[in-house]
Amino acid sequence: MQLNEIKYEDAAPIQGYGPGFFRIANEVHEGPIIVVPGRVTPWGGYDDREALLSLAGGIDVLFVGTGAEIAHLPATFREPLEDAGIGVECMASPAACRTYNVLLSEGRRVGLALLPV
Repeated sequence: MQLNEIKYEDAAPIQGYGPGFFRIANEVHEGPIIVVPGRVTPWGGYDDREALLSLAGGIDVLFVGTGAEIAHLPATFREPLEDAGIGVECMASPAACRTYNVLLSEGRRVGLALLPV
């Protein structure tokens, strides 16, 4: 079997997560966060749509990590993002981290909004 090293260019993948935190670029970020290539910022949760709407035009899809378990996204959260041209996919936060890393390694225009596990 041949293993290939993944190169992320200027973006940092999610390295790990645990109760209440995420590790990105060797830094621990506590609480809900938004991750896009080159930037990690705090996120106010489902009521904080403006921070995500500002990503329109810069990303094609936003993965929303809903915590330890997958949960339904409120229409008042999802619809404004989709109207702005951002595809929204929800999944449990661990799966969202893995999916983000894979697409990031492919050079895709992705973003991540994460609630902690």
